[in-house]
Amino acid sequence: MTDDSPWNFEIDARGLLCPLPVLKARKRLSTMGNGQVLRLVATDPAAVIDVPHYCAESGNELVDTFDLEDATAYLIRKV
Repeated sequence: MTDDSPWNFEIDARGLLCPLPVLKARKRLSTMGNGQVLRLVATDPAAVIDVPHYCAESGNELVDTFDLEDATAYLIRKV
């Protein structure tokens, strides 16, 4: 992370399958302050369903989702 990046923490969950990307995100988010942003990078095809569902259930905000060269990145704001 650089000082001008839009996220405070990053988890690289490439290669991990459901439910590990969401479990790692949940664990990291529990240590973060309100308003901080986590960037979760995942290759698991189920993450496109699991991450938005987790955010809706946990009350955290899914700020953005975008494709990388080899994965999908999710920006999640701790609420």
